[in-house]
Amino acid sequence: MEIPQLIWIVAVTLLALLNIVWQLDLQTRLKRLEERYRRLSGASVEETGPQVGVGTLLAQIGSVRDRVEKLEALARQSQTTLGHAVQGVGMVRFRALPDVGGDQSFSLALVDGEGNGVVLSALYLREGTRFYGKPLTAWTSSYPLTDEEKQALEQARKAVAQDVAV
Repeated sequence: MEIPQLIWIVAVTLLALLNIVWQLDLQTRLKRLEERYRRLSGASVEETGPQVGVGTLLAQIGSVRDRVEKLEALARQSQTTLGHAVQGVGMVRFRALPDVGGDQSFSLALVDGEGNGVVLSALYLREGTRFYGKPLTAWTSSYPLTDEEKQALEQARKAVAQDVAV
């Protein structure tokens, strides 16, 4: 046997071995890809095919989109509703008459984010307690406010401003 023939035999054998290793590597990669596809589509390649898997994913995306739209509508509705809820509270206790009890009288301001609401005042007197309410629109009232009511309203305004800043 000549040396060139021996070299050819060795070269062909090495190429055959290299081909076998390469095919094993390709089969391993194919199995990994099929497994990834199964996890992605939720089905096997043999059962469905790539178009059905993508169709399933598109249906799921559509379902998620519908749910997100409903949540956005609910968030808008909640934001509108909360805009009219009490967001600021201010309270000042005081002594209505110098010779009557402790600080049993109070003024309480309850406002939304735009300063609409009410100021409630309770005056503790010897004969009993009297309650007064004054409506608020945009941080002002059509009725004159006492100093205590103004202080309570200012506390409520600061509480709203702190909530907005957060």
